[in-house]
Amino acid sequence: MGRLGNGRSGGAAATTRVGPGDPAPLGGDRGGANGEAEPQRSSEGWRLGAPRLPRPLVPRSGAELAIATRSRARGGTQVRGEEAGSQARGASPFDCSLASCLLRAWDPAHAGARRPPAPQAGPRPPAAPGRSPECEIERPERLTAALDRLRQRGLEQRCLRLSAREASEEELGLVHSPEYVSLVRETQVLGKEELQALSGQFDAIYFHPSTFHCARLAAGAGLQLVDAVLTGAVQNGLALVRPPGHHSQRAAANGFCVFNNVAIAAAHAKQKHGLHRILVVDWDVHHGQGIQYLFEDDPSVLYFSWHRYEHGRFWPFLRESDADAVGRGQGLGFTVNLPWNQVGMGNADYVAAFLHLLLPLAFEFDPELVLVSAGFDSAIGDPEGQMQATPECFAHLTQLLQVLAGGRVCAVLEGGYHLESLAESVCMTVQTLLGDPAPPLSGPMVPCQSALESIQSARAAQAPHWKSLQHQDVTAVPMSPSSHSPEGRPPPLLPGGPVCKAAASALSSLLDQPCLCPAPSVRTAVALTTPDITLVLPPDVIQQEASALREETEAWARPHESLAREEALTALGKLLYLLDGMLDGQVNSGIAATPASAAAATLDVAVRRGLSHGAQRLLCVALGQLDRPPDLAHDGRSLWLNIRGKEAAALSMFHVSTPLPVMTGGFLSCVLGLVLPLAYGFQPDLVLVALGPGHGLQGPHAALLAAMLRGLAGGRVLALLEEDSTPQLAGILARVLNGEAPPSLGPSSVASPEDVQALMYLRGQLEPQWKMLQCHPHLVA
Repeated sequence: MGRLGNGRSGGAAATTRVGPGDPAPLGGDRGGANGEAEPQRSSEGWRLGAPRLPRPLVPRSGAELAIATRSRARGGTQVRGEEAGSQARGASPFDCSLASCLLRAWDPAHAGARRPPAPQAGPRPPAAPGRSPECEIERPERLTAALDRLRQRGLEQRCLRLSAREASEEELGLVHSPEYVSLVRETQVLGKEELQALSGQFDAIYFHPSTFHCARLAAGAGLQLVDAVLTGAVQNGLALVRPPGHHSQRAAANGFCVFNNVAIAAAHAKQKHGLHRILVVDWDVHHGQGIQYLFEDDPSVLYFSWHRYEHGRFWPFLRESDADAVGRGQGLGFTVNLPWNQVGMGNADYVAAFLHLLLPLAFEFDPELVLVSAGFDSAIGDPEGQMQATPECFAHLTQLLQVLAGGRVCAVLEGGYHLESLAESVCMTVQTLLGDPAPPLSGPMVPCQSALESIQSARAAQAPHWKSLQHQDVTAVPMSPSSHSPEGRPPPLLPGGPVCKAAASALSSLLDQPCLCPAPSVRTAVALTTPDITLVLPPDVIQQEASALREETEAWARPHESLAREEALTALGKLLYLLDGMLDGQVNSGIAATPASAAAATLDVAVRRGLSHGAQRLLCVALGQLDRPPDLAHDGRSLWLNIRGKEAAALSMFHVSTPLPVMTGGFLSCVLGLVLPLAYGFQPDLVLVALGPGHGLQGPHAALLAAMLRGLAGGRVLALLEEDSTPQLAGILARVLNGEAPPSLGPSSVASPEDVQALMYLRGQLEPQWKMLQCHPHLVA
């Protein structure tokens, strides 16, 4: 097992994964690494790998860029750019100035068109007051700023770029009418006045003679990415494109969007690759009504959108953007709208929406592919969204999505108009797609009341259609009058107001940091007492060979009789060495083994060692016969969750016990509805997951738990296993802690009545102290 080189740029450390035998993460417009091996922590501590070889540049052309971030190839198979993406016309090595020139071909500021009135085909309120009549926010610098930041962070170099190509008119016709495609094609020969007149027939559209070419490239980049992922060439990726797409409808451009890039990609995945279940997650701050209209009667596409709504008073001013619009016909329940009725939504609100609404439905849907309409106008500082979610929040959202569909995630850029916030958010998304752990979230994890009302209303609207929401308290909630001004409008967020000033200050402070989450030298290490030749580990997971000093190990073992045996003492020494590596930042995550008879004592030592050597808040998720040590201090620094306890009990705010659910649906409800809300509310800086005697957890379930807990503590997770655990269990945990997706659990079964009762009891006991658990009417009235 080898440890990989570490490319550093701009103060950020990034583990480069390219070379023979590696998982070879792909993406960016330039592949390759410096080929240098990491400086070793100690010659006897880790077995190091050979230096990695650089990857050649991949040519590209056009204004759009698809970056595939992680390869699925194994056993030395390399994926070259010309295999991963089709050759685009006039392909040439990527050049930022070239991209800027071509991008400017679709630049509303140069089109001379003014913001048109509402379209004729249907009633629309007038344009929102305060919006500039001439568009200045959808500009070429959106892409160049993101690309520049990717280079500064050393992320571009770790990615493989796929050549963009124009989508064919046949591919556009998967979702658009022939007449509309012909209309846009004809803009190539229209004069300025004709373009202005045509633009005026649509809402917030600015046609230019190069619009047709650029819009086809935007759609084609998404298709290239989807093809690469679904053919197994790459694991996931991001398409940086302009113009965006999610507002575009079958026969109408809308809201800067010409062709619906994500909808075309979804239809293409169904037609060409035979997929039957596609999840589309739209985290842009505007409602992607175009995607909704195109798939609202299609049960093969589950569309989720959160968006600034303000009770219908924010663009696009649609009644069908509200929570009770759930699809029609066979597609009932496959449209999920989460309307934000006030500005200022932050990290806690976004994470709560995923845990309590999106993910329960997504697991039940069991998608084969996840498409993300990745609009970053929902991030802090954006003038359109006026929200307060920080860039690292998008790392967490991405990581939560990566547990679905075997990690096959394709993100396509939509909005995002604050260049600094956009660039940082793009970097966080790409960093997570590469398998890096998400940085810790900043600020208190307490959802606001308006967010809880919206989440609960959406849950109530969806409950008739989804078993995962039934048998729970999902009654619709009347909107709280406290969140509205006397006229019924949410209070405005003025540029000089306190909320806006606070957001600007937080963003400025965030961007002053040269590196948000330095990567450790080793991403994942495995400490085993006796090597198992049947254990298969990823090439960049190392096997630890060193132990803590004998005297130190004996001192920690002395209070425990079960640690007196030589085999237990040897295992403890390896665990202490690994834990120290994690606490001092040399290692990110790890797996250690211990004899079953010494599991409880070893876990006790690990908890105390962690708390005494740097961890300020430690989360311990113990499965099986592993009780909390009675003399462990009740000082709020440790949160102990025992799964497979005898009964559901909240013994204190920081000590919770629950039986292990017997059905997969109950297990998912426990993780999403109890474990993760508690974990995000606690915000640990070290996570211990212990699978003790009688834990009863199957490999895929254990992998899912570890993968989702990896979002906490900057990915600093230590898994403790019994020595007689199967090599397959150790291998699957090593892979997910190293950033790979867990295996699918398949369609989830319904939670048993006993599991539901235990979960609801614990939530009722704990919700007053742990606000991330809240989503029930009596708590938001």
